[in-house]
Amino acid sequence: MTSFLNRTLNVVIPAGASGIGRSIAEAFINENCTVFICDISKKFIRSFQKDYPGVSVDRVDVSNHADVELFFKSISLKTDRIDVLINCAGIAGPTDLLQNITVKDWDNTVSTNLNGMFYVLKEAIPLLKKSSSPSIINIASSASFFGFPFRSPYAAAKWAVIGLTKTLAMELGGDGFRINAVCPGSVSGNRINSVLKLDAKKQKKSVGEIKDLYTKQTSMKTFVEPEDVAHLVLFLSSDYGRFISGQAIGIDGHTEGLSTKI
Repeated sequence: MTSFLNRTLNVVIPAGASGIGRSIAEAFINENCTVFICDISKKFIRSFQKDYPGVSVDRVDVSNHADVELFFKSISLKTDRIDVLINCAGIAGPTDLLQNITVKDWDNTVSTNLNGMFYVLKEAIPLLKKSSSPSIINIASSASFFGFPFRSPYAAAKWAVIGLTKTLAMELGGDGFRINAVCPGSVSGNRINSVLKLDAKKQKKSVGEIKDLYTKQTSMKTFVEPEDVAHLVLFLSSDYGRFISGQAIGIDGHTEGLSTKI
């Protein structure tokens, strides 16, 4: 991979032990950055630690502020600054009509996808202010731009991420912060596979039929790979993206619209 960074950065990646987060972590590790990650899954943490024994990994539930606070206190004992924060933690949430979604499932989705992002930002900003070029990248979704039938809590939280990103870019721009949202479409991996299975069950269709519908919603007729998201994040963290801020950037092959009905 061509080097974008040309310097060592301290990078924090919640949910960095699997999926998109792991691909992003690996991209920064390959750039010789110092990476701090956390994850809620013991299984994924063990797998990551086996492959990258020198990387700091903690078990954290981002929907729990006390967990997040302890995570950043631990980081502050190891370094005096953070240069890049990648807000990666999120869950797919339930697949159903809004009136059938339980309060528990709604609260769990919003707590992880939105409240967790707030907790991470709140604790990270003091350390980011000590960087000469702080960058925050919030992972949103192509669902941040469209309505998404049967996925109302997920869509609501991801729309909120865009408002949060743009507001924070205004609040912190004078301190040299760049704050952007990256909005992937369907990304190959375990999470989208689970969504496809739930959607197929709901519509009494095959997983293949549902996947075909998803790909038809994009101009390029394909899913993106986790590495594609990682490459965009690297660019935004580099000097090449030094004046890009307050943006919601899609990486989805151009989603034309979202519908889960065949």
